[in-house]
Amino acid sequence: MYKWLDERLDLSGFYQKVLRKAFPVHHSFFLGEITLFAFIVLVLTGVFLTLNYEPSTRPVTLADGRTVPAAYASILYIDSLPFGAVIRSLHHWSAHVMIAAAFLHLLRILLTGAYKKPRELNYLVGLALLGLAVVTAFTGYALPYDNYAVTATRIGYGIAASIPWVGGALAEVMFGGEFPGSDRAIPRLYSLHVLWLPLLLALLIGLHLAIMVKQKHTQPRYAERVAPGKILGVPMYPQQLVMMGILFALYVGIMAVLAGAFLAHPVEAFGPPTPETPAVKPDWYFLWLFGLLQIIPATWQFQLFGAVIGPEFIGGVLIPGILAVVAILLPFVDTRKDKMRYLELPSEHPVRTSAILALLVFFLMATLAGYKIDFQQQGSILGNNAVLWTLVLGGPLLTFFLSYALMRVFYGKAEEKEPGAA
Repeated sequence: MYKWLDERLDLSGFYQKVLRKAFPVHHSFFLGEITLFAFIVLVLTGVFLTLNYEPSTRPVTLADGRTVPAAYASILYIDSLPFGAVIRSLHHWSAHVMIAAAFLHLLRILLTGAYKKPRELNYLVGLALLGLAVVTAFTGYALPYDNYAVTATRIGYGIAASIPWVGGALAEVMFGGEFPGSDRAIPRLYSLHVLWLPLLLALLIGLHLAIMVKQKHTQPRYAERVAPGKILGVPMYPQQLVMMGILFALYVGIMAVLAGAFLAHPVEAFGPPTPETPAVKPDWYFLWLFGLLQIIPATWQFQLFGAVIGPEFIGGVLIPGILAVVAILLPFVDTRKDKMRYLELPSEHPVRTSAILALLVFFLMATLAGYKIDFQQQGSILGNNAVLWTLVLGGPLLTFFLSYALMRVFYGKAEEKEPGAA
């Protein structure tokens, strides 16, 4: 059978060209694989949830006499199934892990200069993957259709609708009308969450892996000393696949224990949607945006060519958009010559490293601003807008200059090559 297939599909050639590719063994390289594992678990658990979920807001009468939306009732039904709540929790926590692992993977790429020529295209694909993962997570926010989900999704709807000139059309595409209120919102978000966005994610993941195999993996700096000019690692088959299988089994086991011990998003605690707006906060990957919206004054509003530029657009679209544009342009601006295959040490590039650390502090301080109302209720000085703005803007600046000075002191004063130098 193998000979018959080999004559027609050239399995031997595939084995030599792909399955014998060398993969470097380094702990930081497993971040990308953990992202892939989380996506696989999300798809598998999502199939179970899809089979038991009704994407509708039609009224349904429960056994206890309550009338609730069908989407909310279906979540109660899922939780009543054997291990249903655990599977739903596993889906929830795997979304967190996927975004966290993808972010840490991107952080490694930035700190080691692995975005440079010839890897610009794969870097951009990776950026798209991270952004798409966050959008996919957001479209799943509303599906439980409890009071928390509706309130949190309403914030996203306001941000989308605040985009000048195209906000109304974008909100219509994503939500099918005003949210909450439109009967098309849940079916629209459901189709995006379970079909179109996962398909795009799967295509981008496949493209990301194909480009990586074609261009060969980057390597730790020690590989240059041990095997200069060669890929130092293990073949994809069988060694790398065995390690991936073990890591996947560990991931599933650990996440299953976590999902059982910490059941995610108890919908009955929030109840079905009501006219009241509960005091809720989004998950950690949206909390920094929520923090910016908390501290931007309502008076930051003006008109531009007939469109209203307001706080929601500034905090929810403009600032993240600027960060995204900078990230996209980075490999085309930082074109300093590197060794193409070996990872750069963060200490070799103090300006870049300091800027990345400053950006992390910005995210942390903006996340802290998300607790502004809590600080105000406690009478803390952190509830003051001026203090939070000082932390959000001053913290990153202080981090940049302090980290740059420390690296220059401890790692020498050799000047970096100018950007764009050959």
